[in-house]
Amino acid sequence: MLELVGKKIGMTHLFNENGNVVPLTMLQIYDNCVLDLVVNADKDFDSLQMAFQKTEKTKNISKSQIGIFVKKSLPVYKKIRTSQIAKGSQLKVGETITLESIVKEGDKVAIAGVSSGKGFAGVMKRWNFRGLEASHGVSVSHRSHGSTGQRQDPGKTFKGKKMAGHMGVDSVTTKNLQVVLIDKEKSVIAVKGAVPGHAGADIILKIVKF
Repeated sequence: MLELVGKKIGMTHLFNENGNVVPLTMLQIYDNCVLDLVVNADKDFDSLQMAFQKTEKTKNISKSQIGIFVKKSLPVYKKIRTSQIAKGSQLKVGETITLESIVKEGDKVAIAGVSSGKGFAGVMKRWNFRGLEASHGVSVSHRSHGSTGQRQDPGKTFKGKKMAGHMGVDSVTTKNLQVVLIDKEKSVIAVKGAVPGHAGADIILKIVKF
C-alpha cells in the first residue's frame, strides 16, 4: 500500500447531472521523493521510504535528518514516511511519484488523519449515551452516565469504560472515498465525502493497489 502525505485544504461541493449536491474535500498532496527502497527477502512486501514537502529553510529540521539527504545528494524535505509496497517495484532513489500515475478520477482511496479536538465532552456527546430520565426523581443529573463499577466482586471500574473525557485528536482512517476531481498542476484532488482533521492538517493518502 503506497502512502503519500498531503494537506487538507477544506470542504466544498458541486452539483451532479441530477441536480444533487455532492460534498467534496479538497486535498493537496506534497511534492515527494523516493528516499530508499528496502527489499525484504523474508517478507512478502518491500519497505518504501519517501520524503515529502521540499524546503529551503532547514532551521527547524534536525541535523540527523538533514544528513540523510546530504548522504544521498538530495534536496532537504520536511517529512519522512515509510510504507509497505508490493514486491517488484521499479522505483529508484531520487525519483518522484506523480499524482496522475497513481490515482485517476473514479478511483477509491483511503485517507488517514487526526480528528479535530473537541475538548472535554460528556458521555452523551462523546459516546451517544441517552442520559438519565427527565423525571421520576432524577435531579440535576440528566446528562450523567450513571453507575460505572460493579459490586464487591470485582470491586473496580475496568479500563476502557466509556465515560466523559477528552474527545477528538484520534487517528482515524476513512476508506472507500471516491476521487471526483484531479488538478495535476497544483497536485490537488477532491474526494467525495468528509476527511478527518481540520483545514490545514496533514493527511495520509493510501493507495491500496500498490
